[in-house]
Amino acid sequence: MEIGTFKLEHGQNEFIVENGVVQATANLTNGELTLRWSSGEALSGLYAEARYGLAQLRSTYYTKHAVRQSGIQPIEDGYGRGLRWSFEHEELGKPTLRQHFRMYEQLPYLLTELEAENEFEWETNELTPLAAYLNDGSVAEFGDSAEPVEEIRTLFIPFDNDKWVRFASHAIPCSVQSYETTAIYRSQSRNGFVIGSVTHDSWKTGIVVEGTFAEAVGRLRVFGGAADMQTRDTLAHGALRGKSIVSPTIFVGAFADYRDGLEQYGKANAVLTPALPWEGGIPMGWNSWSAVMSKLDYDVYTHTSDFFAKELQQNGFADDNDSLYVNFDAFWNSLPEEQLKDAVRRVKGNGQKPGIYYTPFAFWGSDPDSPVEGTDGRVLYRDILIKDQAGRPLPKLDGAFPIDPTHPEAQERIKRSLDSFVELGFDYVKLDFLTHGAMEGIFHQDGVRTGIQAYNIGMALVRDTLAPERVGRPFLINLSIAPLFPHGYAHSRRVSCDAFGTINDTEYMLNALTYGWWINDNLYRYNDPDHVVLYKSDNQRATSEHEGRSRLNSGVISGTSLLLGDDYRVEEAARRAKAWMTNKEVMALAKRGETFRPVEGVSGTKGEDLFSLSSGEEIYVAAFNFDNENETVKSASFARIGIDSSKGIIVRDLWSGQEQRIEAGASEYRIELSASESKLLQFVQA
Repeated sequence: MEIGTFKLEHGQNEFIVENGVVQATANLTNGELTLRWSSGEALSGLYAEARYGLAQLRSTYYTKHAVRQSGIQPIEDGYGRGLRWSFEHEELGKPTLRQHFRMYEQLPYLLTELEAENEFEWETNELTPLAAYLNDGSVAEFGDSAEPVEEIRTLFIPFDNDKWVRFASHAIPCSVQSYETTAIYRSQSRNGFVIGSVTHDSWKTGIVVEGTFAEAVGRLRVFGGAADMQTRDTLAHGALRGKSIVSPTIFVGAFADYRDGLEQYGKANAVLTPALPWEGGIPMGWNSWSAVMSKLDYDVYTHTSDFFAKELQQNGFADDNDSLYVNFDAFWNSLPEEQLKDAVRRVKGNGQKPGIYYTPFAFWGSDPDSPVEGTDGRVLYRDILIKDQAGRPLPKLDGAFPIDPTHPEAQERIKRSLDSFVELGFDYVKLDFLTHGAMEGIFHQDGVRTGIQAYNIGMALVRDTLAPERVGRPFLINLSIAPLFPHGYAHSRRVSCDAFGTINDTEYMLNALTYGWWINDNLYRYNDPDHVVLYKSDNQRATSEHEGRSRLNSGVISGTSLLLGDDYRVEEAARRAKAWMTNKEVMALAKRGETFRPVEGVSGTKGEDLFSLSSGEEIYVAAFNFDNENETVKSASFARIGIDSSKGIIVRDLWSGQEQRIEAGASEYRIELSASESKLLQFVQA
């Protein structure tokens, strides 16, 4: 049987459907599902689970399994033309479990979700669309490899970027719980799977990958309902209620290169929720936090604006409109109102755009019975905080109480603040500590039962309040500490937690870029590499020249919201800025807004030290030495980078301008790096 380009076989014991790339086989006897790709990959022994009171229901424990002909339907949507079908499991006295699948013409991935339906209303805080377990084998098969034995790795993707969390790739044997997405791949061939949620309206998604033996994935579990220390929760995930409850929609794909798979996953998310549009060019400029932190004052802010106008703005360091952002971070409210207004006028007079800082979901006071500003004392913070089941405010996170994004008075507080920023003339807001608004608890608004539901409401309010059609001008929204998902509410998001100017800071930020480069443009218009510190001196030591240049290079390759973080009243910081930020070739590369991707993905909890970007006939390579004491030589394999060396290559150092010819047939390029040094190189055919 055929429906369009899909081939179907519907027998007594199994149902098979394939799109030319993926074949799904539903075993109608035992309720298991097998996914097999034409390139050789497979996931087998798959089933679904639902938490039902104290019981964990499993589809393979049910006695009746069916794929009903009436449920097989052609579809056409943002993913293309496809087929929707359902694998249904029934057991007397238990909710019916339906695994819904969407497959599309020639796509190497499918979308699936679990619907659990009962005859009466019920509730659950955990649904598992896909799971598999084998005690002495592997639920995952990989494509052909030239290596007889090849390490399998799986990614840990953090829920948010708080507390200096790190992305990681772990070699099996291991036990990893990732959040929202992961990749399971061979380290040399890069062949593997990408699995992750594409809907983020109600659930926090966890993905468990375990293996006891090398080269064997023993357990896979993809579930809605993750709530733990990594999601910053102190309460269990909220329970959804109804007769029919639906899990998050899960993307499942196999790819010759897991990096392509993660990029496809990002694009699949963007089909349902596009990145928030931005027409204003790459955000470039300055933020006060790294430079002066709590010592922020009028002088450093206006001095920075004047320095940019005189030294940098007309010499290469500017956005597409020859302007820059000059941004207040925390402690801006210590300035008197007239100084604040005058600072904004000064920045605008210099042809720049002022920015501000705000934490909409965090209350920093110590007393919950403090009155909410702008309410004449009639509303207390206790009223608008997220509560536990006993009506008590949730514990502090990062020193602040979490505010309920659904409470009308909390929403009015947010609108008052954002409207005041617009009225003062700001064009940019950095929103921080947003995970507070996604924590599990009891919410004011009826029907809101999970932290992600509340977070969506709060972030939609921020986006709509600052919409260009409402404020009358473009207004850039940047997220600092925030969940990776849901997206679509901001133009840029910081890829890591705070990063300053040492080589260790550079390595930490590049750890996030190593496994999160694909976020750029798909989920957010720009990755934010945090404030780039060129020079800072404290009681211990000063940022070396190589460290400062490496921190800048890490920002250039990020994709990128390039904001500096120095105090230019310090002579060395000003000198470096004038020397480096006026390199037109490097600044032109930064303004492309394209993220370099890692050449390898085997660094564990560290950042990779080699990144590349293919752009037409040119390939750019960024190489880093994270050792702050010793020099090194980095061997860059042309095959791994994707450089054709058969006809000879010319390599150009973008900082020094020096060129070198590499003869035809060379297999690698050796990059010599001093302690803490990095290089930006351009490779073109000779």
